[in-house]
Order: sequence, then structure tokens, then C-alpha cells
Amino acid sequence: MDSRRVAGWPPRWCTLSPTARTRTRGPEAAEFIESYCRVVKESVGGRAGGLLRLRPWQHRLLDGLLAEGPDGRLRHRAALIGMARKNGKSALGASLGLWGLFLGPAGGEVYSCAGTRDQARIVFGSARRMVELDPELSADAKVYRDAIEVKSNGAVYRVLSREAGASEGLSPHLVIFDEVHVQPDDELWNVMQLGSGARTEPLLVGITTAGARVDAQGRDSLCYRLYQHGRRVSTGEVDDPSFFFSWWEPKAGAEADHTAPKVWAEANPGIGDLVAEADFESTINRTPEAEFRTKRTNVWVVGATSALPHGTWARLAAPDREIDPAVPVVLMGDGSWSGDSTGIVAWTVEERPHLWVVDLWENDGTPGWRVPVTDVEDAFRRAARSMSCAEIGMDPYRWQRTMSVLEDEGLPMVEYPMGSVPHMVKAWKGFYDACLDGLFTHSGDPRLARHVENMVLKFDARGARPTKDAKNSGRHIDLGVCAVAGHDRALWHARGNPSDSIAVAGVWA
Repeated sequence: MDSRRVAGWPPRWCTLSPTARTRTRGPEAAEFIESYCRVVKESVGGRAGGLLRLRPWQHRLLDGLLAEGPDGRLRHRAALIGMARKNGKSALGASLGLWGLFLGPAGGEVYSCAGTRDQARIVFGSARRMVELDPELSADAKVYRDAIEVKSNGAVYRVLSREAGASEGLSPHLVIFDEVHVQPDDELWNVMQLGSGARTEPLLVGITTAGARVDAQGRDSLCYRLYQHGRRVSTGEVDDPSFFFSWWEPKAGAEADHTAPKVWAEANPGIGDLVAEADFESTINRTPEAEFRTKRTNVWVVGATSALPHGTWARLAAPDREIDPAVPVVLMGDGSWSGDSTGIVAWTVEERPHLWVVDLWENDGTPGWRVPVTDVEDAFRRAARSMSCAEIGMDPYRWQRTMSVLEDEGLPMVEYPMGSVPHMVKAWKGFYDACLDGLFTHSGDPRLARHVENMVLKFDARGARPTKDAKNSGRHIDLGVCAVAGHDRALWHARGNPSDSIAVAGVWA
């Protein structure tokens, strides 16, 4: 390996010394990539259809990943490579997969794996397009939707996802595991690792950004455990020559100033080349801090953070805005039976919707206080009959009777499961973007402002979503959650009921 220093290398953590001199197949892989693999999308990295040009730091990465041991075989059997977004992970993973497919063993099996089939297809789709763009590769391959077969050596490259179920009976010699941080458990990783046991030189390569430290069950996530293991190997605490670890992150780790260009450079080997510094400047104020730190500086976040940047909510206030009574309205309610609060908000269905509070019931500290259910039902009735009500959304948890009563009276009730993480992750993204872009207004109600300010952002492997701060459980957030969910439904109506999110038989899907 060449010991000369290059921009972007070495990363903050690396299990193989950057000055180590050892035999490696990195140059072989690099030559294949730069001779046959092509840019599939027009970007700052190159023109579509042109041959890939590996950067010096990518050459070093391949040298370390494909180092040989004393017996001449590949030294590593598993690897975790971590870098921030937009540093060419997909192109590198796809081209590495093709190298293993065309120059690997006869009857070889290469897999693109991820938590979902769509995610797995990102790397595979790039690889498939590279084959289609190159006349020599395409002449020796049969290309299918989810597979590539090589005629000359009988090797195959397939897509495999966690959601499709872990498959037994596989014998992979090379696995490209995309975005390991979203894996809900260890099953697919373990299946691929165990399935490669009969291969003489198997290699399981995880390429990912950082994510949440814990999985959906509250345990250390697979990716975070691999990250911790890699750090221990890189510092000499653990002896595991079979594991390769290369991870870019700020030298100061999670304590680094995420707004500093120097920190961006430490976590992004492709900055100023594959990704422009201006891209960071334009997104830092539009992205929740936890998400920016995770995806753009590649550090692990813990717990929650403020849901909206300071001052964002106040700038959207338009207390004097008049509402056209003919404009359709979506009502959204959420709450509890006792001990907390229940709220109802309204959203207009129009190009720039308006939000206001219909009613709110909060626990005032009175012993035995309970939400006045009949008052809540009456508030829905009055609001629905005084407006052009397109829909009344409500979390059905503990409110099934109320929803049934109102639906029997002819009110347009729709279940909105606010406890569903996928639903709220999607809704939060749309609401957050709309806040930053000023795409709606609100009444300036101080109760609404208080509930929105009380929301904190929980960030885990499934995404970001608003929740209550566990340290301040007495702070109410129901109006804020209603605002997020109601915005989602108002957009659904405004866009003409798109097929990717539909109400069927009164249930939001």
C-alpha cells in the first residue's frame, strides 16, 4: 500500500494502519472499476455514461478493504465502512459488487442487501445500469430486474432484503450491505455471514451512514455494535484481523461543532469534489440538528432534540388571516382519558393552508381529573357542522366509541394511528419541511405554540418523529401532534387523494 498522505484519508477510525505495507487486490479492483464501471447519474462526480474515476482516498479504501493475509487470501471476511451522505457510497458499492461478479470465482454469488427491497435496489440498480452502459460487460451478462448473470463464469448478482425474510441455503462470496443502520435486527446480516462459510474468500461489506444507537426494541443496534467493535479493533483493544473498519467522523466525535466547515471536511472525504460545501450551507438550517449530525457528520445521536429551530414557529403566525367558509377543512383530534390533555385542531385544504385550535382540554392538576368525553364529542359536532368539513381524523386508541358514535351521526371519521411510527415519520417530514419553507400559516394561539414547543424529536433507525420529552412528561404536546397529523391529511386532500396514501373504509393507510 502507498503510504503517501492524500486528501480525505485516513478516516477518523481505521483498522488497517494507513502506512501499512501489505499485498492488496485494491489496484486490481480499481483497474476494473475505472475500465468498465460508469457514472449512472449526472452529478458533480462525472457525466452520465462516462467511466468512473476513483479518487485517491477511494483507492486507499480499496487497498485496505482488499488487503491480503500471509496466505495470499483476502485478509478480511467482514467490513463496516461509514461515511456521511453524498460521498459516493452507492457507486462504490455497485462497482465493487461488479468486480466480485465478473472477476470473482466461478459460480460466485454476489448480493445487494438492505433493510427494504427498495433500499437494496439502489446499489443493485446502479450496478445493473453500469452493465447496460458498458458494451463489454453487457456482452457477457444477462440482465434481469433483480439479477445479473455472467455467462463466462456462471456467477450471479441478486437483490435481497430484510423485509423479504432471511433466506437460508445461500452461498455468497461477496455481499454489499447498504445502510446497515436501518436493519431492525441481526437476522439478515447473520444469515449472509453464516451462508458464506463454505467460500474460501468470503467478504461481507457494510456501507452505511451513522444512525440511532438503539433499535426498535431499545437495544444497541446492529450497526452501532459493529461500529463499537471496529473502534476497539482499530485501537488495538480487540484483536480481530478478519474485520475491516473504516469510519469517517469528526475528530471531536459527537461533541464537534456541526456548523463548522472543518468538521464537515473531517466527516466527508468527498467534500469539495463529490459533494459541494455549499450543499452543507444550504441545508444546515433546514435540517433537524440530530439528523444533520447523523447524516452529514456521521456521528451517533442519543435521545431527543428540539423539534423545530428557534423562531421557526413564530414566523408562521398570521392571527388576522380570514378563512373562507367555503374552503374545505380537516379536523384532527388526539388525547387521553385522564392525566394529560386532549386537543382538536383544524386545517384548511388549500394551496397555503391555515391552522388553528378548535378546542383544548388540559389537566389542571385536580385530583381524579378526566377528559370530558361528551364535551369533546360536542366540539367535533359543532366544528364539523359549522364548516365545510372534508374529514375528521382521530387516533382510535381509547376513542373507538366516540369515533363510532360520530360516524353513526354521519360525520366523516377517519382513523389516524398516531402511535404508528411509519405514519408519523412520514407526517413529520412533510410538516417540518413546510415549517421551514413557510408553506402554511397558523392562528398564533399561545396554547398551540406551547404544545409545539414542548415536542422533542426522537430519532432512531425508523426515522425522526415528534414525541414527549421523557424528562418533562407533564408538558403537553397533543395540539402539536394534531398539527403534524392534520397537515398530512390536509395535504392528502389538497393533492387530490394520491394513491400512495388513501383512506379506505374510514382507516388511513
